Amino acid sequence: MGKDFDIALLRAAVVEGRIHWHLHALERFLERGISRAEVINAILHGEVIEVYAADRPYPSALILRVETEPVHVVAAAESADSVCHVITAYRPDLEHFEDDYKTRRKTL
Repeated sequence: MGKDFDIALLRAAVVEGRIHWHLHALERFLERGISRAEVINAILHGEVIEVYAADRPYPSALILRVETEPVHVVAAAESADSVCHVITAYRPDLEHFEDDYKTRRKTL
């Protein structure tokens, strides 16, 4: 989906347990009732719906996974050390997304 973001690298890092859980992300998981297992599952099996190639220090992506409830995960792949950086996760809502949870609603 974007030449500057490699989902395969991200997934390989997760499978190998090389995950950097950013403090902000962990705090938000607790607030939002999202488990680490749900985040890992989203990264491994979800769909990349947006790529943020300009993010620094590493390009990141928005990943969607829908099981019992939809979850969006923003993660980045650090290629030098093959590490997945989990930046945040949240439950998308219909105020901001269409009912496919992929398409952002247009703001007026």
